[in-house]
Amino acid sequence: MTWSGETRGGNEAAPGLALMPRQGAPRLLGPLLLDYLGLEALPPAPGATGVDGLMSAAGFHRRDGQRNVWERDERTLLVGEEPLEDGGRLVWALPVPWSADPDGPQASEASERVADRVRYLSLASHDLRGSLANIRSYAALLLNGRIPLEPKVQRYMETILRNADRAISFAQDFFDSSRANLGALACERERQPLLPILDAAVERMRSTASSANVELVLDALPELPDVNVDAGRIQHAVEAFLHHLLGRAQPGESLHVRAERLGHQVRVEVRREGASVPEEDIHTVFQCEARALRERKLEDPLRVFLARQEVEAHGGQVGARVDPDGTTLYLTLPLSVPEEAGQPAGWQA
Repeated sequence: MTWSGETRGGNEAAPGLALMPRQGAPRLLGPLLLDYLGLEALPPAPGATGVDGLMSAAGFHRRDGQRNVWERDERTLLVGEEPLEDGGRLVWALPVPWSADPDGPQASEASERVADRVRYLSLASHDLRGSLANIRSYAALLLNGRIPLEPKVQRYMETILRNADRAISFAQDFFDSSRANLGALACERERQPLLPILDAAVERMRSTASSANVELVLDALPELPDVNVDAGRIQHAVEAFLHHLLGRAQPGESLHVRAERLGHQVRVEVRREGASVPEEDIHTVFQCEARALRERKLEDPLRVFLARQEVEAHGGQVGARVDPDGTTLYLTLPLSVPEEAGQPAGWQA
């Protein structure tokens, strides 16, 4: 996400942002940081964590006596970081004007701007979802059977209820994705088995699959270690994969959900058995903006993109592959340090 706007200075730069998860490579949150660093891509996961590791890997050195100011050639940046609830870090950077005082209040102000944007999103989410929830509540009240409705009115109310649910879900995805772009996606992790999460996702999608005459199967799982995850986030990601593949499945085809352990990670696959999709579709499946502009709709591209953000917030990764017999979307989740008996946790490419 890229921001632009005017502030009291009339031309104040927006912060460049990157998310540094507990495991895995740093991830850009918009293109500004690369512009400020003068790089085409972020360096791979550095040996040191946080600002020190990232800036050193990018070829910058800290200015003597100034903790938050980093330099390389003629570039001077004010850089800081904010700890996140899941153990990751949100790194931000701003170009330092020649007239700026590096020891002044800019660092705290930049951090406050990021926090303000998160609060702004929360207010917008509350207002929009509150209005939609009221519409849904009144529609459900009229459909509870206590008030006789003509068949035509009944159908109208069912349509209102169905679209209110759809709009609430879309709004939730939109604001969650926006929070993730700020490194502020809430993830409440706890150690738990994976099977109930996958089973819940399959059951929620079963009626949709049945309506499309598509078989939905949760394959028998091998013995798997518990994972340290936010169950709701991972369930949403799996449902997003199912939604996407169901929208392209033909009557009589089947979808399979399966999981296996691969080294220091667990891999979950959603497999559509049927005609393969075009290469262009599989290459851009996780690219929200490109897909939305090409398909002229945002709902599914946003849902699948949020799934990617949710998995990456856990230190995992997503992917897709196509073969003559079907299409597979997958996600990986790293196993925790205790599960690996002290070995470093992390995902494998």
